[in-house]
Amino acid sequence: MELSDSQDAVTQLNVPGPTLAFQNISYFVSISKSFFLKEAEEKEILRDVSGIMKPGMNAILGPTGSGKTSLLDVLAGWKDPKGLRSGQIFMDGKSANSQFHLCSAYIVQEDILMGTLTVRENLQFSASLRLPQSRNSEAEKQLKVNAVIQELGLQECADTKIGTEFLRGVSGGEKKRCSIGMELITAPSLVFLDEPTTGLDANTANSIIQLLHQLSRKGRTVIFSIHQPRYSIFRLLDHLTLMNKGEIIYAGPAEESTGYFNSIGYQCEAFNNPLDFFLDVIGGEIMQSQPSPELGYANDDQKVTSSDDHKNAASVRESDSHSSSCSDKNPLPIYYHKSRYYEQLQEELENLQSFESHLSDAVPTKATYATSFFHQLYVVSNRNVKNILRNPQTSIGQLLLGTFFSVLVGLIFYQVPTTLPEAFQNRLGAFFFLVINQVFGNLSAVELFINERKLFIHESSRGYYRTSAYFLAKVFADLIPNRIIPLLMFSGISYFMMGLKQDAGSFFLYVLSLSLTNLAAVSMAFLVSASVSTFAIANVLIALPFVFMMVFGGFLVNLNSMLSWLSWIKWISIFHYGMNALTINELQGAVFHLNSSTVPGEVYLQQQGINYSTWGLWENEVALLCLSLAFLFFAYIQLLRVNRWK
Repeated sequence: MELSDSQDAVTQLNVPGPTLAFQNISYFVSISKSFFLKEAEEKEILRDVSGIMKPGMNAILGPTGSGKTSLLDVLAGWKDPKGLRSGQIFMDGKSANSQFHLCSAYIVQEDILMGTLTVRENLQFSASLRLPQSRNSEAEKQLKVNAVIQELGLQECADTKIGTEFLRGVSGGEKKRCSIGMELITAPSLVFLDEPTTGLDANTANSIIQLLHQLSRKGRTVIFSIHQPRYSIFRLLDHLTLMNKGEIIYAGPAEESTGYFNSIGYQCEAFNNPLDFFLDVIGGEIMQSQPSPELGYANDDQKVTSSDDHKNAASVRESDSHSSSCSDKNPLPIYYHKSRYYEQLQEELENLQSFESHLSDAVPTKATYATSFFHQLYVVSNRNVKNILRNPQTSIGQLLLGTFFSVLVGLIFYQVPTTLPEAFQNRLGAFFFLVINQVFGNLSAVELFINERKLFIHESSRGYYRTSAYFLAKVFADLIPNRIIPLLMFSGISYFMMGLKQDAGSFFLYVLSLSLTNLAAVSMAFLVSASVSTFAIANVLIALPFVFMMVFGGFLVNLNSMLSWLSWIKWISIFHYGMNALTINELQGAVFHLNSSTVPGEVYLQQQGINYSTWGLWENEVALLCLSLAFLFFAYIQLLRVNRWK
């Protein structure tokens, strides 16, 4: 097979990228047998694999389910270490720990970017958080962003938004280049990519691999998994690793791979794409002829007649037919283990053992952040503000919803009378309507963390920011435009249309009570949003407790006469405290008329057993605040529990 001059020159390049070696890697995953039972069985997805990835283009190829992505994730440090049963990973001869992924770059298969930001703004976000403040000024960071844009050929789309479901943006290839650029900001010398050509057309896929090839020639070790590339991509590969069912069936120079398969009896037809040929061999679609005596040698220029090799090839099916590493129908791993490529690999891995004592020089064991907490809070908040301004559907919807319901409740309970029994009945009905509106009218809060769950996991696990900075930035960015502003409009319209107590103090307490009721409900929605990953589950989890709080809050059901065993729910009910606060604020000190007599509002409060003393009002406000803080705290804990293995 003829290769281009650039491919022939690959072996002559001397680039300073790191060398990544792995030895005897075995990885297991737990598969649950039943949704209702905790019993799970373990499945081995990587079986005693070893290899060395040197500077240049290193591709991992195999059919679906072969373990190529799992191997890539293990090497990059993005697999749960609990599943790793054996094996070692070395980088430049030094033992790599679980945090060495922070010193490398990993571009996942799915492009995880903020769609409302431009290409340049996404790159600036990465630079602002991942380049140390002490060594990089804002001007230097901007120069770095411009250099990455130039290197990736993104000049024409640099100021174009990435795009969302509502906003047209850049093409798939440009989005992939931007994803690569987000990682190149830190100038890593080791780059991992999970199937970078998935979802791209042939020309775009080829351009992405051309880009990676150029990056590999600038001092980087590029390691990527790929499914079924075309021949022009194959010509750019330096090292090829072929996998099947969790085992390596070939690992060596890409240009020698067809020669190797020819030597073991699999002939690649003329004009056939070698990578398609390899997959056909793995899938059993190409029949094996008699292996040649040159077992394990790549091409005619390297033929060395060896009777031992011939015997090894001829006896594979007989002597190793019952091998635990492969079945009769899949002797490919056995051929590889008897080849000279495997022997050379073992020799190189043995040489690496002498470096194990230099563990003090290994990469850091603790994740560190390049910027301070307050800088992270500012940068993430700034991005959130841009996102809201460019995607204002939720804010506008909440504002319109609040205005509509404030006018509706104002019209229904317009200028409530002071004569009994209408005075009590209408006011309590209005307060119940107000609390329901503040609770169920803010269900949109459940989307806060679900919408950006993948983005948060992706960025936080790569050291962009602390979870606390992200949490506070997201909460405040949602509360101000989506909750506080609509609430103030709602309160002002509804209060004066209903004709409640006309004094500034009562109006202030009315707004405060609604605000704390709103905050408690929204905080509970935040907790649910941080705990699940789908809207369907979130809607169930948020609606169910709200209904229980409403029914057993002490107003719809007299808990003293029935269902007393559920009376405890009122102590965690947002409805209970919100209704109490509004009722005390309105009825305390108010005078109502019954025929020719007057009735103070405290009479109703006494009948309901509501404490209307000075502390009685504030204990409800404090209870709502405590519920809010508790929900927010557990929401933060849930975000901390969301890790990169999910």
